[in-house]
This record gives sequence, structure tokens and C-alpha cells, in this order.
Amino acid sequence: MLVPFLIMLREGIEAALIVGIIASYLRQTGRGRLMPAVWVGVLLAAALSLFAGAGLQLAAAEFPQKQQELFEGIVGLIAVVLLTSMVFWMRQAARRIRGDLHAGVEKAVAGGGHAWALIGMAFLAVAREGLESVFFLLAIFQQSQGWEAPAGALAGIAVSAAVGWGIYSGGVRLDLRRFFRWTGLFILLVAAGLLAGVLRKFHEAGLWNHLQAVVFDLSETLPMDSPLGAVLSGLLGYQAAPVVGEVVVYVAFLAGALFFFLRPPAAVPTR
Repeated sequence: MLVPFLIMLREGIEAALIVGIIASYLRQTGRGRLMPAVWVGVLLAAALSLFAGAGLQLAAAEFPQKQQELFEGIVGLIAVVLLTSMVFWMRQAARRIRGDLHAGVEKAVAGGGHAWALIGMAFLAVAREGLESVFFLLAIFQQSQGWEAPAGALAGIAVSAAVGWGIYSGGVRLDLRRFFRWTGLFILLVAAGLLAGVLRKFHEAGLWNHLQAVVFDLSETLPMDSPLGAVLSGLLGYQAAPVVGEVVVYVAFLAGALFFFLRPPAAVPTR
């Protein structure tokens, strides 16, 4: 439950931050009358994300067993790519996102079709986060059966909406740089576990049969159905008896991702 909550909290705050910056700028520049266009874009993006998730879930249910394992592996791989790219994109864009959005609003308002341009801006901003969330949630729901994961995701969306409104209204002061840094580290840990799970799915689908020797077996000491095992499985992708390939993929991905994430950003050259 904690993993989908934190991921959806971050995704939701990213979307709310972008929409909030657009809304605040429209209000500050006396263009509040254009806000309905922003909400139309948000609603269209939410609808697209819901339909995409439902369509993928229905398609997966029709596959035979091996094809379903392959489908789940592909969904997990897409989720890893999207989550990782999201982390690094926000790391680079956080410092200039406000200025870029203000410039985008001015460009939209300066041209013809103000409403359509703003609908497009809000739609693209929210749809990006929504489609990322769809693939992530599908990958998590495939690994976590029961009501906890959907409940955690809904709670994350609700809290992010409340935080977004607080940021917009000025009642909440959030250290966004620190927030995105710590949640970025957490997401990279989750992505590493998902990637190891992708290799496992590809093995079950018959596509990968190498490096299958068991590294260690903690099934008796720390079974996955124990409270701690379930928490570690959800947070870090813990497996009681991982094979060589899963360990190699997990460690290699995490080492590379953390190296690039934690190194200081390149200095912007002065002119």
C-alpha cells in the first residue's frame, strides 16, 4: 500500500504543481476567465489515463498464461523506463519549470485560440503523469493482489490533490527540491525491484533462461508472506530466493541510476 501511495503522491504533486503554476499565472495576470480551459484539459487527460488503464487490463485478461507473463513483463519494463525518465526529467526541469510554463502560457495567449492552446498545455502536462501512473500501477497490481494497492493509489491521489490546492492557494509551503530528491531516490529503488521482476516474468514466459541459479534462500528465515517480507517486497522488490540474473539486474540498475542521480548537476555556463 505504501509504494502506490508514495508514487501516486509524487505523480499527483507533479501534475498539480504544473496546473497550479498555470492557474496562478492566469490569476496574477488577470486572465482568470481562461481557467475553464485548463480544467477541460485536466479532465480529458484523466479520462484518457483511465481508458488506457482499463483497456490494457482487459487486453491482458484475454491472453494465455505465457503471453500474459510476457505482457506483464513488457508493462513492467515500460513502467521502469517511465519512472526513471520521470525522476531525471524532474531533476533537470525543477529549477526552470516555472519560467518555462509562464512562457508557454504567454505564447498560448498571444496566439489565436487561447482556450484550445491552454487545453492542450494542461492536457499534455496531466496526461504525461497519468499515463506514467497507468503503467506503474498495472505493474504493481500484477504483483500485489488485494485491495491495499488500489487503496494506497487513491489515497496518494487524494493527498496530492489537497497539497496541490494548498500550494495554489498559498497555504502550503513545500520544499519541492528536497521532496523530489527523496521521492526520486525511493522511486529508483522501486524501479530496480520492478526491473528484477521483469526478468522473472520473461523467464516465466520462456524468453530468458540464463543465470537461474539461486543466490540465497531466505524462505524459512524471512518468507515473503511474513509482515516484514511483504513490506520489503513492496518497497524494494525483495525476493526470498532470488536468482543470479535478478540480483545482477537489480544491483547494476541501482548502481548506475544512483550514480547519475546523486552526482551534482552540471553548472550552467555564464555568458
